[in-house]
Amino acid sequence: MRILLINTSDRTGGAAVAANRLLKALQKKGVSVSMLVRDKVTQDTSVVSINTSAAKKLINQIRFVWERLVIFLCNHLSKENLFQVSIANTGTDIRHYALVREADVIHIHWINQGMLSLSDIKRLIDSGKPVVWTLHDMWPATGVCHYAGLCDQYRSECTQCPMMQHPFFWNLVRTVYQHKSTIGLEKIAFVGCSHWITEKCKQSRLLRNASFYSIPNPINTTLFKPHNKQFVRGKYNLPIQKKLVLFAAAKVSDSRKGLTYLIEACHLLAEQHAGIEVLLMGNKADEIQCQLPVPSHQLGYVSSLEQIAEIYSLSDVFVISSLEDNLPNTIMEAMACGTPCVGFQTGGIPEMIDHLKNGYVARYQDAEDLAQGITWVLDHPYPQQLAEACVEKVKTHYSEEVIAGKYIALYQKLMEKSK
Repeated sequence: MRILLINTSDRTGGAAVAANRLLKALQKKGVSVSMLVRDKVTQDTSVVSINTSAAKKLINQIRFVWERLVIFLCNHLSKENLFQVSIANTGTDIRHYALVREADVIHIHWINQGMLSLSDIKRLIDSGKPVVWTLHDMWPATGVCHYAGLCDQYRSECTQCPMMQHPFFWNLVRTVYQHKSTIGLEKIAFVGCSHWITEKCKQSRLLRNASFYSIPNPINTTLFKPHNKQFVRGKYNLPIQKKLVLFAAAKVSDSRKGLTYLIEACHLLAEQHAGIEVLLMGNKADEIQCQLPVPSHQLGYVSSLEQIAEIYSLSDVFVISSLEDNLPNTIMEAMACGTPCVGFQTGGIPEMIDHLKNGYVARYQDAEDLAQGITWVLDHPYPQQLAEACVEKVKTHYSEEVIAGKYIALYQKLMEKSK
């Protein structure tokens, strides 16, 4: 069994992290697996980049810019939502790569921003090889957006995306939707990381004849594990006696992360709970640090997985205030380190956090309930019991052994079916 994973990057972004973890999990099970990417960051020899020369790297940069430029022009020269939509109008034909030719199963993850075009995806489908596509967001099921939010046009036909200005002459959204409908998506086995995104995408007219499976992302529980809280706080020069509330995101100020609700919750906590301090892990933390009513610490962007695990471990609670999310790696990582999580009842979050068992699921967009959830964790009478419940949930549902086994079974099923 030879499996090829395809993703735009091998490290940058949640989908890249999940795909890389699946790569490692399958390798540990003895599967022959490789990953094909555009942007290679790691030194892993099983990851191959299509940027094999300076010329190809430049061409791929031009492809990235070209896609964004078309969106920018069709959106009336507005940068709003520029990276919330993708049109896959350009990409690389990867059929000639040996990894593609030799693969028994092609497993697509996240291929936007110029990695693969819709025509490139059609060529992979037409190869006759089984194709799996993990739904890290809703883009395969919509016209152009990565998350539909309150819009349900994708259930019938996307004609005008709420994230794009009304077209003057050319309807880009309709054009992309119609192109998507012709590439053979019904031949793909789609895997939802969460039951939430699986059910959402099943409603898409584009995918009405496709097959669906639900398999979460894996995590290495020997890497992400609890550390001694006092020791690691001392290592990072953080207060031993304070209650530390962690928030983490690649870009802390991203509007989809719902920071306004976290800030409002902190205002409530400042009045009700003494000794709270906030940790901000990620880029652009300075944009919101000045808005917090409690002491805070900027940790910046942390790339070392060992350090990330230590930061989760030294925190008392991890808060995710996202307004829409699939199966956040951050929740899985925090819980694996024994840190309870608090998040809104949206996306796949309620599937990960068992309310009042290993964390708290707050009412959607309710800062007061978010604050209540944080208080519930911080004042829990048996914090060690809570931490153990977090670790047990991850080991049972998201360990490499469990998830790799599910994917291997799916690959074998599709290979038998294609004979």
